[in-house]
Amino acid sequence: MKTLTAMLIDDEYSALKGLQQKVVKLFPQLQILQTFQVPEDAIKTIKLRPPDILFLDIEMPRMTGFELLAALKHVHFQVIFVTAYNEHALKAFKQSAVGYVLKPVDDDELEFAVERAIEAIKHEEQTESASKLITLLSETITGTNKLIVPTGKGMSFIPYDEVLHIEGYEGYTKFHLVDTSKIISSYNLGKFEKALPAIFFKCHKSHIINLEKVRAFENEGYVIMDDHSRVTISKTNKKAFLALFS
Repeated sequence: MKTLTAMLIDDEYSALKGLQQKVVKLFPQLQILQTFQVPEDAIKTIKLRPPDILFLDIEMPRMTGFELLAALKHVHFQVIFVTAYNEHALKAFKQSAVGYVLKPVDDDELEFAVERAIEAIKHEEQTESASKLITLLSETITGTNKLIVPTGKGMSFIPYDEVLHIEGYEGYTKFHLVDTSKIISSYNLGKFEKALPAIFFKCHKSHIINLEKVRAFENEGYVIMDDHSRVTISKTNKKAFLALFS
């Protein structure tokens, strides 16, 4: 894993230096890029070179930590709030903060928050690596007419003609196969949509069908597949679907 970077923001000098000392002592794997007492200066620097982890005070006289994040618009790093104000805890977590550490900073609480942040970063890297691997494999086996599906156990290579229907739900994707079995991937439907050949048709925001496995169409808004399952087709896609068979 790459060396992780961090930035610290707190308007109070003694608190900033105290936190910096703890981070250096407890997390030698973190490289502190910069510390800030002035939020506006931090915003300019973060936009140019965002850290992996941002330690952020909430109550500051020039702007709050929440206002600072809002000013950045895009937050592609982990945030750990460090503050003396309990009442902000709920709001902090609602803003997707990885951690929340109260002042005076406790070593154990700080370690817990940073470990969570590092785990989140590792997960992002693993997801990115898996995505690159899928792209590479797709290019390698393009001529084999197979769909690459990452699963909890590894990867499945499914021939296109074995796929009846692909369903997206709650961020996951379910593959309905001709042998009645199902394969579930943690990737969302959009990830697979781009890689599918022309025999697949997106009939609904949550459903993609194999056109070669369609048995019937119902005016009520359903497509009947070879296994007699009924798949919803949206009004906006109905016309395009019927045009394929005219």
